[in-house]
Amino acid sequence: MSETLDDPQVYLPDLWATHARFYPDKPAVVCGGKTRTWRDFDANMNRIANALNAKGIGKGDQVAVLMGNSIEMLETTFGVVKAGACVVPLSGLLTGDQLATLIDDCDAKMLAVSPEFRERIEPQRSLLTKIRDDGWIAFGFHAAGWQNYESFLGDAGSDQPSVRYDMADPFNIIYSSGTTGLPKGILQTHRARLHWSFSNAVEMGFSSDSKALTTTALYSNGTWLMVLPVLFAGGTLHAMETFDPGAFLETVEREAITHTFMVPAQYLMVLARPELDSTDISSLRTLLSAGSPLRRDTKREIIERMGPGLYELYGFSEGFATILKPQQHTEKFASVGTPVIGFELRLLDEDGRDVPRGKAGEIAGYGAGMMRAYYKRPEQTAELIWRDERGRTFVRSGDVGMLDEDGFLYILDRKKDMVISGGFNVFPTDVEAVVGLHPDVQDVTVIGVPDEKWGEACLALVIPTPDNTADAEAIRAWSNERLAKHQRLQAVEFRDDFPRNALGKVLKRLLREPYWHDA
Repeated sequence: MSETLDDPQVYLPDLWATHARFYPDKPAVVCGGKTRTWRDFDANMNRIANALNAKGIGKGDQVAVLMGNSIEMLETTFGVVKAGACVVPLSGLLTGDQLATLIDDCDAKMLAVSPEFRERIEPQRSLLTKIRDDGWIAFGFHAAGWQNYESFLGDAGSDQPSVRYDMADPFNIIYSSGTTGLPKGILQTHRARLHWSFSNAVEMGFSSDSKALTTTALYSNGTWLMVLPVLFAGGTLHAMETFDPGAFLETVEREAITHTFMVPAQYLMVLARPELDSTDISSLRTLLSAGSPLRRDTKREIIERMGPGLYELYGFSEGFATILKPQQHTEKFASVGTPVIGFELRLLDEDGRDVPRGKAGEIAGYGAGMMRAYYKRPEQTAELIWRDERGRTFVRSGDVGMLDEDGFLYILDRKKDMVISGGFNVFPTDVEAVVGLHPDVQDVTVIGVPDEKWGEACLALVIPTPDNTADAEAIRAWSNERLAKHQRLQAVEFRDDFPRNALGKVLKRLLREPYWHDA
């Protein structure tokens, strides 16, 4: 029998090991006053992976991570990936009930938790029957029923785990919203995450000398726009534990940061700092904005005061993105650019046919960064699919856009119901489910309205019960106690009725228009 060579592929866990081998003393990650060299960062990921493998956790398994921004959070997250398992990063903004829903939905067998989330998750333990008895991992605290970090690691070695990866293997599940009803877990593969890494590295100029600064939560898919490309290139990742605009400016100047990502609300906070103009931020080559649209006046001010290297990215977690590059602002200022390398774009009419340039259509994308599926949601996955003339499966976004004569994309309307607050997706149905439980609420619909700080916030329009004793502020306070931070209501307003179509569906577009007319 003749020997044949492998068909070798590049996998992120192997690439990280290569950086550790050839640049062992170079800083890989900096956070909270701690620094990990590539040698130690990779060794710690390996120990976590080997500890998981020793407990029988590997391919086909999910491990959930509920941790604040820290080096240990990154080591845990990618240690799970190195073990061949699928990592599920969870939002720290969610309530205990919401977290329990997602942990159960993803079928996680183990859960890693840092101290700040212990009290939120412990009341849910009896509901989380899929977590193994030895699967409650405590990072930074000791408590009965929890396996602390040192006990979990045991004598696990720091060598690269004996795992062979495949491009179709699950890498992570990202939840697109913190829902208590029907959660949608976006399942992404090693292929999708490798594409995310190299496509953004090429588009935004990451290299081995890059120093990227993250300002948002490390569990967030958007944050990985900085995390994965800089680790792919062998640079250094600086992660803020919590965002503070003054500390941001200090870090950029002190560390000579080259790349950063912020949502529009954060840019506004930085622009408002009086020390901005006296701080040396000339090292910044790339300033990325994503998560929600930048106002045009904000975009101009960023370019004027923070530097010309502004990139604006539009995309959806299911797997598609466009990007507007710095040199394109002059000609295409209001556009969101062209597809990121490796993606294709089509605009469709209501019958699924291509629309000509200059006409509005639904945005659909295709490429190596696409998700595999919504986890355990085949029907919802099928609803997204549009096949082209070659039989390829494009993902429909629900967003409406238009292509100009040069092929640049302009967003005309976002997903009909979604609110983007501070860069986080909020689905009104989740909020409506909570507000509707108030005894004085007969009916409710939630829309997004302008907010000076967060860009957009939730407004609850309520039809009160007939007894006429309802108090709008009381309903708002009651609801906000039960909602995650990014879902909280800006206000409650009363209505006698809602505009509806022939099938009784509320016409939210008509409700939004008065609030956005001058925005």
